[in-house]
Amino acid sequence: MPVTPVSVQKSGPRAKSDPTPRGRLIAAATELFCQRGINAVGVDAIVETAGTAKTTLYKLFGSKESLVEAVLAAEGAAWRDWFTAATTAAGETPRERLLSIFPTLGQWFRQKRFYGCPFINAVAEHDKTSDRLRDMALGHKRQVLAHIRDLGVGAGVRDPDRLTHEIALLIDGAIVAAMITKDPGVADVAQKALQTLLDEQAETEPRRRETSAPADR
Repeated sequence: MPVTPVSVQKSGPRAKSDPTPRGRLIAAATELFCQRGINAVGVDAIVETAGTAKTTLYKLFGSKESLVEAVLAAEGAAWRDWFTAATTAAGETPRERLLSIFPTLGQWFRQKRFYGCPFINAVAEHDKTSDRLRDMALGHKRQVLAHIRDLGVGAGVRDPDRLTHEIALLIDGAIVAAMITKDPGVADVAQKALQTLLDEQAETEPRRRETSAPADR
């Protein structure tokens, strides 16, 4: 991907403000984790930014790791709601909506608040032998790809599973490239690749020419 309601904006995903202590802690942790990295941010910095006591954080979440999971759940829900709504509103046909994927991501890449994918960043920072955050990331990805596959089926592509996998690779690559280079134009490159994939999927399978065996003489 909701922990918090999401406001659909053209520029990118953003959860609505939640003034409760829980909401302030999630908002503070989200901003700090995205900017500095999860491991670089301590509990003291989070509670200071949120304007709460450390005891409040532990009462509500139990640990920093549980707060990390709450942040990922909230960010995932906000992103999925925004992405689904934005691509759905971008066109009347499934093909048009598929072709809106990278222009939509390009809007996100141009946001000042764009720090890359929180799931990719979190998995990259943590123990690679642990499946805890990886499972959360895969759960988020499955929901996003289900939406994309539905669009592929609706567009009548020959192999929606293959197309979904290819688009997933383009999305992940574009997000990482945009984060590293700070160049939102990578979305335009991915868009051209997607157009090629869709054109290939729409082509009619070439018929095999049957050659008849020479007649016996």
